[in-house]
Amino acid sequence: MKIIVEDTLKQYETLFSMDSERENYFRFSMMKPFEEMWNTINVPLKAKQPNGYDVISAAKMLGYLDISSTKAGEEALAKLKAINVLETAAQTLHQCLQYIENNQLQIKADTLKFGMYLADPEKLRLQKGYCGFGGIPGFIQTSIYPNSYNIPRIPSIIAHEFHHNIRFSYFDWNHGNVTVGDYLIIEGLAESFAKELYGEELLGPWVTSMEEEDLEYSIAVLKNSLDIQGFASVSSYMFGDTFAAEQGYPPVGLSPFAGYAVGYHAVQSFMKKNRVGIHEATLLPTDEILSNCELFS
Repeated sequence: MKIIVEDTLKQYETLFSMDSERENYFRFSMMKPFEEMWNTINVPLKAKQPNGYDVISAAKMLGYLDISSTKAGEEALAKLKAINVLETAAQTLHQCLQYIENNQLQIKADTLKFGMYLADPEKLRLQKGYCGFGGIPGFIQTSIYPNSYNIPRIPSIIAHEFHHNIRFSYFDWNHGNVTVGDYLIIEGLAESFAKELYGEELLGPWVTSMEEEDLEYSIAVLKNSLDIQGFASVSSYMFGDTFAAEQGYPPVGLSPFAGYAVGYHAVQSFMKKNRVGIHEATLLPTDEILSNCELFS
C-alpha cells in the first residue's frame, strides 16, 4: 500500500496568504485529493446552489477551523511546523501499516491518503482540540488545534482512524441500519488498537475523561440500548447529551462520548476474558464481542 501525506501545512500557508478565493482554494486544492472520500458520503466539493451543503459547510460541522480565521490559523500552523507534525504522521502511518502486515490484516485500498487540518478549538473543546475521520478505506483526515494535551496524542488519534480503515475493509457500514452495539465496538476496537501501538496513557478524552460512577451508569443505560438502529438515534448514545443538543438529536441522559468509553471497556473486557489480541478481535463481528465480554452481564 502506498501512503500519501498531503502537505497541508504548505497549503494552509498559501490559503492564509490569499485575500480572496479562499473557499475555492480549500475546495479544489486542499480537498481535491479527498474528493472520492467526500463523494462516498454525499458531500460535493461545491454545492450547485449558493450557500448549499458542500465540503466547506461539512468541514465546519466536523470542527475544522474556519478558513477566514487567519490569526488563529497561523498560530496553530507555527506550532505544528515546529514539531514536524507531518513527519510524525508519516512515521505513525508506516508503523500502523507494518503492524497490519505483520498480523495478516489489510486495508482494501491501493493508496492511503492522509491529511492533517486545523481545528476550531472551541468547537472541539470536549475533544481537547483534536479529532479525526477514517471511516472510508483509503482516506484519513485528522484535525487539531495543537496544545500540550493533544500534541503527544497525535500518533494515537492517527492509529485510531487507521483502524477504522481496517475494520471497514472487512465489515460494511450502513448509515441507516447501524446499531448502538455496532458503533460501540467500532470505536472500542479503534481505541484498543491505539492502545496496543502507543499505550493507555495516550488514549483520547473520549475514553479517559469519564469518572467510574458515570461509566457504570453509562454501561447500565447502553446495556438496554444495544439494538437501537439509525445514525441519529445511535449518535445520541455515542456522543452524549451535549452533542445531541447541538446537533438536534434526542437526549438520552448520557455524558459526552459515553458510547466511546463504554465501547472501549467492552472490547478490553472481551480481549482480556478470551485472551484475544486486537488483531484477532478486529475480524470478529459485533455480536460475538458483545456476547462474550463481561461488561453487560
